[in-house]
Amino acid sequence: MWLGKFLDIENDIEELRSKVKQEILETITKSKLTPLEFTIIEIIFNSEALSGYDLIQTLNKHFAGTWEAKSGTIYPILSKLKRNGFLNSKMVKSPIGPLRKLYTLTNEGEELLKLKVNRNYSEQLLLIENFIVELSSIYIKSYPKEDRQEVIEEVEATLSKCFERIKESIPSTLKFKAKCSNCGSEIGRKVANCPHCGNQLSSVEERKVKMEDK
Repeated sequence: MWLGKFLDIENDIEELRSKVKQEILETITKSKLTPLEFTIIEIIFNSEALSGYDLIQTLNKHFAGTWEAKSGTIYPILSKLKRNGFLNSKMVKSPIGPLRKLYTLTNEGEELLKLKVNRNYSEQLLLIENFIVELSSIYIKSYPKEDRQEVIEEVEATLSKCFERIKESIPSTLKFKAKCSNCGSEIGRKVANCPHCGNQLSSVEERKVKMEDK
């Protein structure tokens, strides 16, 4: 939902540099990101670690049929983001045998993402709110006047369910921790694979979570 062709992060880089004693952002070699690049960074952050294949599946779920992510588009972007200092990658053993590459954010990439989102969170929520209002209004007006009251009730019920799903989803990514049975590392977000060793988490392990102390 980020507006504009490019997201300017030059000011964010300078602000981070002013907060630390060392130049932790020396590896960042790009001061603008496309909305798709930023979305990829967000998804990898929320997953802790992700393979290219899983990223493509997540993007297609994210865009809900409005756009299709393909390997020919996504893998070059991953390579560019790694080259520009936003991503790291490592080869891990897949549960089915062959090695696969997992992508994680660099410290610099993570700090930039958090700063950018923190500075624009309220504005982005308002953007989404305005979009929903406009989309719903057009949807309602596409029906004859005599049918609109019923359509309004349908829209209100749909939005209510949507917001409930949103509220239910947020705690699962922020308040729970799981532990990998392979390497013992704590995992701060709900993911399919351990970001430390690549081990695939079973459904049983995913359920064995505990509240994170705040």
